[in-house]
Amino acid sequence: MLNRNTRLLAGAMTREQLQDALTKAQQAYIDLASGSRGVSFSYTQGDGTRSVSFQQASMADLMALIQLLQAQLGIHLRPRAPMRFRF
Repeated sequence: MLNRNTRLLAGAMTREQLQDALTKAQQAYIDLASGSRGVSFSYTQGDGTRSVSFQQASMADLMALIQLLQAQLGIHLRPRAPMRFRF
């Protein structure tokens, strides 16, 4: 089993900050997967047209971040091993 005290985020954030970051990462994953998050925007201002672009995170990057945060919080995603009976 991995030790949470030696992981990448050990000591960097409080439990509340980790939970908040996890919530934001999960929401970003949902937004990206559903296509509801824009990446490039254009608007017209008095002196001309402006555009703003944001770098889009990949699904794999967000999934890795979510798994890292869950591991640091101690959320286990592996299913429990099946019970075996010995006679």
